[in-house]
Amino acid sequence: MFERLSQKIDSALKTLKGHGRITEVNVSETMKEIRRALIDADVNYKIAKSFVDRVKEKALGSKVLTSLKPGQLMIKVVQDELTELLGGNKEDLKTSGKPAVVLLSGLQGCGKTTFSAKLAKKLKYNQSKKVLLVACDVYRPAAIEQLEVLGEQIDVKVFSEVDDKNPVSIAKKAIKHAINEQFNVVIIDTAGRLAIDELMMEEIQSIKNATKPTEILFVLDSMMGQDAVNTAKTFHDKIKFDGVILTKMDGDARGGAALSVKSLINKPIKFISTGEKLDAIDVFYPNRMADRILGMGDVVSLVEKAQEKVDIETARKIQKKIAKKQFGYDDFLTQIKQVQKMGSMKDLVGMIPGANKALAGAEIDENVFKGVEALINSMTPKERQYPKLIDFSRKKRISKGAGVGIEEMNKLVKQFEQMNKMMKMMQSGKKSNLLNMFKK
Repeated sequence: MFERLSQKIDSALKTLKGHGRITEVNVSETMKEIRRALIDADVNYKIAKSFVDRVKEKALGSKVLTSLKPGQLMIKVVQDELTELLGGNKEDLKTSGKPAVVLLSGLQGCGKTTFSAKLAKKLKYNQSKKVLLVACDVYRPAAIEQLEVLGEQIDVKVFSEVDDKNPVSIAKKAIKHAINEQFNVVIIDTAGRLAIDELMMEEIQSIKNATKPTEILFVLDSMMGQDAVNTAKTFHDKIKFDGVILTKMDGDARGGAALSVKSLINKPIKFISTGEKLDAIDVFYPNRMADRILGMGDVVSLVEKAQEKVDIETARKIQKKIAKKQFGYDDFLTQIKQVQKMGSMKDLVGMIPGANKALAGAEIDENVFKGVEALINSMTPKERQYPKLIDFSRKKRISKGAGVGIEEMNKLVKQFEQMNKMMKMMQSGKKSNLLNMFKK
């Protein structure tokens, strides 16, 4: 996400880094480039202009002008303003209430049903909430079945009434059931439409009045860019939602929706969805996202993901093996599986400081480890334990056993060596380049 914007802002700021001092002329030129970058990212023109005007005003202030490192201070000014543009402070989902009711709204195809399951999973496993999903989309074919399948996957109960075609009635029954069964949170999945219409607005308003939700969230497809934000504004005028969910962020290289929401609607982005998997959901931190746009990475989020998904005991065992130079292919496979639990490679690499710059124009291969398991399983236990035993003839046999060419085996050996080296560097506290192993 934000790849194009990140590259263009970095290019614009690069010219200032080499200057001994900041002048009105070089600031103006830089701001023109940043404004173009924002508009190219599908940010509203007025928002882009207002942003660069604020940055320019601060950049030409006395503190920046008299600084020994004006370029660095300039980046700090842009960082602060980007954070503010994205919403300023993180805003938590309100889950107080007996039960707390979260009402989801949005157009058809925005990923609303899938997101409801993602949110339910996060609340259940991260906050120990007893969650009830409610199927109120009675129009879209198989919408109820889809939610029931998702609910089964995450072990969360789904309330549905197949014979009842009235969403308001279903929602009322669900709330009553939730109270009786002592559910902490109720998430109501409502019907979407291909476009905004009066019937849709009346229906969601009726559900709102009947359930008195703790939170009303608008689910927005980030791929729609500025159009999505305009749709959200129309929705907000009608139902006054509390926050925005941005879905399909993994497919949006521009990021115009995220950069425009707060300014146009004055409502915070609370979560972003970054993939199809049910754990591909992140709390939205404006400051961390600003850092990522500026190529500073997001180490805090990376650490949080690791703490959440990685088995600490397993990690410690592998750490000891690396220290004793006993790191083998079984350990390598274990590490890969741990990393895959954390999310998409593209998203993870974007959290590494300097990654956007280092990988400019490069494609992240999400299937970088595809076939690795087959190759490792084709090895003997001794080969997995002692990687140095694997010579050319063994490579031929292993690759044949896995049903792939020897070039795939050579690639695996290279990946293994890179991982081994990286882990050693991390242990010794040295800075390492983690990026090349993810290039296609």
